Amino acid sequence: MFPIADLFFTDKKIAGIDLGSNSLKLVEIADSSGGYELKHWAEMPLERGIIESGLIKNQDILSKKIRELIKESKSLTKKAAIALSGHTVVVKKTSFRNMDDEELRQLITDEAGQFLPFEDSGDIEFDCHIIGDNLLNPEQMDVIVAAARKDVIKNYTHAIEKAGHKVAILDVDLFALQTAFEKNYDLEANDVVALIHMGAGMTGINVVRGENSVFTRSIPMGGDTITDAIVQNKSISFEEAEKIKRDASAGTGDFKDDILEFAGPILGEIERTIDYFTIELGGMTVANVMLSGGCARIPGMVNRLSDVLRADVKIMDPFKNIKYDKKVFSDATIEKIGPVAVIGVGLALRRVDDL
Repeated sequence: MFPIADLFFTDKKIAGIDLGSNSLKLVEIADSSGGYELKHWAEMPLERGIIESGLIKNQDILSKKIRELIKESKSLTKKAAIALSGHTVVVKKTSFRNMDDEELRQLITDEAGQFLPFEDSGDIEFDCHIIGDNLLNPEQMDVIVAAARKDVIKNYTHAIEKAGHKVAILDVDLFALQTAFEKNYDLEANDVVALIHMGAGMTGINVVRGENSVFTRSIPMGGDTITDAIVQNKSISFEEAEKIKRDASAGTGDFKDDILEFAGPILGEIERTIDYFTIELGGMTVANVMLSGGCARIPGMVNRLSDVLRADVKIMDPFKNIKYDKKVFSDATIEKIGPVAVIGVGLALRRVDDL
């Protein structure tokens, strides 16, 4: 997403690498005469503390793990699409007077400090996307601006490069989520859908209307919040609590009926976020929600979130319109990995010539 000239290439073979705080995922999707086709997939656990709140804490170990992930996937492409997440990237919807793209970029460069929370605009990279006319003022246009510190971007690109790859596209996780959705689902111009990705350390929300993102927020809570609650409740280690949560997600274990109660703080924050969106956007309501991330696999999560938001909630299928060789990937495997593969799929579907 960020317009760093030496990061872009013309080769369409790109591996989407989702750098999560507790696991790494690689997805490679090829263009074929019949549409998109899944070619490679791999997932690898990541020890706590290597990535925290979207920041890389140990680049050497991360690069080693990425190399192992690539080897396991059997992907041969040397170019990757990755995404920044959480508080490492600022995504802001704002309005400007009507102007062309070149003038807009210059204005943001000159006046970034007025609407982005960075002390020195020279320390950041940014990208912007014109959504369209402002609904309340036809003389203005709505714009999405995404910005991140150069040192954060450098750390991510270096981690990939040390693993033997080159970053071809740098995206934002919430926009990769949107890409996966748009490639698999049809949406009318005025349809409003909330895309909610409940990961380990973060829960990302991207509300889309038609083909445009109209509201985003990253909540610093996710699956680890549930695990920490289990730790406190049962006075056990984080690793033991993780096993209980995994068993519950598989529908087994003595604790499976209590997991949703520990998700209460996350669900409450999601509810407050959607309520805020409704007020901020002049009463625009969210009737449909697409859920993804590891927490989507917890039994009862869909129904509980549906009750909280008073909306129709479904688990997003990132492979709905993507073919796969059933000799390599069984239907059961595709169904199992779907919720956690969404960001990686969105990254793997990006093409340099789309930018």
